[in-house]
Amino acid sequence: MKKGNLDIRDVIYVHLNEKERFVLTYGIEFSEFYKVLFSTLPSLLLLKHQYDDGEFHSHTQFEYIPNHSLAKFSKDNHYGYGDFVWIDFEEVEALDVLEGQPIAELLYLGHKMEPLKTPFWQSLNNQYVYLAHDDGWFNKTYYKRMDSFFTLFSEVIANKSSELKAEKALLGIKKKRVYPVIPLEMVTELKRFMREGMVLSLQKASQNRSKLEIPIWVLGDFDNMDDMYEEYEKNSKQKMDAKLTFDKKTKEWQITIL
Repeated sequence: MKKGNLDIRDVIYVHLNEKERFVLTYGIEFSEFYKVLFSTLPSLLLLKHQYDDGEFHSHTQFEYIPNHSLAKFSKDNHYGYGDFVWIDFEEVEALDVLEGQPIAELLYLGHKMEPLKTPFWQSLNNQYVYLAHDDGWFNKTYYKRMDSFFTLFSEVIANKSSELKAEKALLGIKKKRVYPVIPLEMVTELKRFMREGMVLSLQKASQNRSKLEIPIWVLGDFDNMDDMYEEYEKNSKQKMDAKLTFDKKTKEWQITIL
């Protein structure tokens, strides 16, 4: 997926706000979110979207995706929706008795791309609020449990690393390598960088037969991803702040703070 001449998949920006329980990201798409966290998603209530195959809920006047349709939905072109907003919910019966105030708050959430009060509704027991513009370009996601994001990050980076250009084996045949998930305790070492706003660049990754190195820079807090990318391009010409390394012999990840 590209926006202009930029490939959204190979640069990952993260700004973590633990106090308000949200994460701003660039470079992580809904299909990747679903692939990692599908077991925590019962059904989705669509507040802003362009999906043609959802189910209509007459009481709330929203469309929703039941659990058995989520795999199909995850393959749609969410980037093409423009604004893409949803929350998860457990039971359709909870929607049936939803009162006017929470419905009004959900309408506000879909319209303004921000919660009026809380991002979490007890009656729906939602774990997430997903607010995206050009999915993968600008995503603001609320997590009831922040560990869900760290799980997402660790698996997405491993999966993206596996998609890097294949290495040539001794006989010249290209060999794809599957990278293991980054241990969560290692991901938490990056939390202080995430709080400041960091970028991890597979675009600038380097590898040889013994290791893969992925550079990390601290950029600051951005909600305009054009500005973020401009800052990334400047910083990527300078010394990195940290690097994520995979040792191909020991098959272990390591984080080095520089």
